[in-house]
Amino acid sequence: MKASLVLAALILTASSVVAQNPQAAQSDSARAANARNRGGGNCDRNAYNCVDARNPLPAPNTVWMEEMTWMDVRDALAAGKTTAIIPTGGMEPNGPWLVTGKHNYVLQANCDAIARKLGNALCAPIVKFVPEGNIERKTSHMASPGTISMREETYRAILTDIAHSLRQHGFKTIIYIGDSGGNQAGQRYVADSLNKLWNADPMVLHIQDYYTYNKVGEYMGKKIVEDSAGDGLHDDPIITLNMFATDPKSIRYEERVKAKKATINGFSVADRTKNAELAKEIIQYRTQYTIDAINKSIANKGTLPAPPRTP
Repeated sequence: MKASLVLAALILTASSVVAQNPQAAQSDSARAANARNRGGGNCDRNAYNCVDARNPLPAPNTVWMEEMTWMDVRDALAAGKTTAIIPTGGMEPNGPWLVTGKHNYVLQANCDAIARKLGNALCAPIVKFVPEGNIERKTSHMASPGTISMREETYRAILTDIAHSLRQHGFKTIIYIGDSGGNQAGQRYVADSLNKLWNADPMVLHIQDYYTYNKVGEYMGKKIVEDSAGDGLHDDPIITLNMFATDPKSIRYEERVKAKKATINGFSVADRTKNAELAKEIIQYRTQYTIDAINKSIANKGTLPAPPRTP
């Protein structure tokens, strides 16, 4: 009787293992066939599902992985685009004129520009949810409707899993850039942890110098002159113009012009042509400043000390 029960238990256990891992029961030939599967389908059902399938379309003019097919990403990697940028934004209140996705709109313009100028990089999708305050007691930005916050451990887990995914696909350098202050500590922690875990292969970089709005303000100081008192809003001309480059609707451009509210800290953003020119200059400056920091960090193997935090 005991022997029968033991045998039954073994059979049930084996069945469970097979059910959870069907490949365990596959033959060597079946496993070899599955190894050629890509694109979410079976190679033996459609040639486009095979690992070495020729891309039937030309490469798209984009650096965003989410705008690419799996073949596009595969071919970009093969062509040397082995750097992946993980941009982190946020959902937070920004006064009456700027939408809650402020940092995400900024990153649409900036990550695109940085990746294109680097020439060997692609942008992962923007991480739009970051630490913005306590989600149980509504601290910090969580006091304002529309804010979406992450626990710090959740945020770090997301950053870790994205990097693990990119490593599996063969990216050799993984870069975190964060457009908000609350993003920085988590990025640095994850980058340091992964470099230790992987022995910097791939190298994971947290680029603190991307988040240097004070430097951009100094650079644009003669062209963008603000009132010393300011409007007292979580807003300023630099970030407003950076958003404008992505989508004027994100700063309520048309509505503000019509309502004669197209100023911030005493600086007018009513002139569409002037806005576009200034925005281009802001993005160019931030792009080069970030690339210089990336190159320094790579030269130091990702150990470049963090500069003082920007307010």
